[in-house]
Amino acid sequence: MKILGIECSCDDTSISIIDSSKTIIANEVLSQNNIHKNFNGIVPELAARNHVLFIDKILEKILIEKKLDMKHINLISATAGPGLIGGLLVGLTFAKTLAQFNNIPFIGVNHLEGHALTTRLTDDTEFPFLLLLISGGHTSFYFVSDSNKYKFLGGTLDDALGEAFDKVAKLLNLGFPGGPLLEELAKKGTENLVDLPRPLIKKDTLDMSFSGLKTAVINKTKDKFYRDKYSSADIAASFQEAVSDILCSKINKAINFCDNSISPFRNVVISGGVASNKYLRFKINKIVERNGKNIYFPPPNMCTDNGAMIAWAGYELYKKGIRSKLNLKARPRWPLEEIRSRK
Repeated sequence: MKILGIECSCDDTSISIIDSSKTIIANEVLSQNNIHKNFNGIVPELAARNHVLFIDKILEKILIEKKLDMKHINLISATAGPGLIGGLLVGLTFAKTLAQFNNIPFIGVNHLEGHALTTRLTDDTEFPFLLLLISGGHTSFYFVSDSNKYKFLGGTLDDALGEAFDKVAKLLNLGFPGGPLLEELAKKGTENLVDLPRPLIKKDTLDMSFSGLKTAVINKTKDKFYRDKYSSADIAASFQEAVSDILCSKINKAINFCDNSISPFRNVVISGGVASNKYLRFKINKIVERNGKNIYFPPPNMCTDNGAMIAWAGYELYKKGIRSKLNLKARPRWPLEEIRSRK
């Protein structure tokens, strides 16, 4: 089978074609960073307009380059939520039109589900597994027992981790998107120099908070003592270290909780845009291996939003007999634990 995946939930327009043997035939991603960097953040109206302008052109480019036709496509998957409503509507409308015109089965996929199942495509990760999803809009733990079966364990009570990275990067005048720029700057700084809090790290839950950590960075950057004594690189390195300490502590708790209270398992998956951060990968890898578990990260280019993950998630659902009707609505909010509601 060949599966077409369409992802337009935020500012990247992505279309992919994969097959049922896990070959990624094409995975085109058109970034809008050059547009949104002028605003230090994503402007939903501009994002939606650019999806409209380029989505058909991306598909046409793929079909020509790969010498394919829509008659070769057996399934169409598209992100139905969560995300920015304008982008979701563009992607869903495009997908449903293609499906109806070409008489191809269609499945609406939860964006978070795409991230959750990415390493099933890239690394053959076996169920069940513990998932930490860290992205610009979400920071959550799930126990994944199968596709379409997700148990929420805990997550951020305020800012998502990617959002916190971007906000701190903005404070340090690094530009947009801030996460990768902050990671690069942190390499030049020294950890432990700037005293920053680790909110909720001692709480025996899987809840997290990054708003207080972000506020602490704001206060440090405003304090003349810190401005004179520490560089922006030191602040970036110390912030990144604080985040690492929080995540590693919570992952340790999550592994113990799942082993003792849910089900024995072997695999841990770290997915989402922030999972491409090499410093966090190194730190998390050590704590997971210390617990005797296998750890899986998607390749860096598959951590951020892409059509391949949506195509694969759709195929997993298709194998379970799941289909979506053409009146499926876009859902700006759609928690992964409510995934069974696909109407």
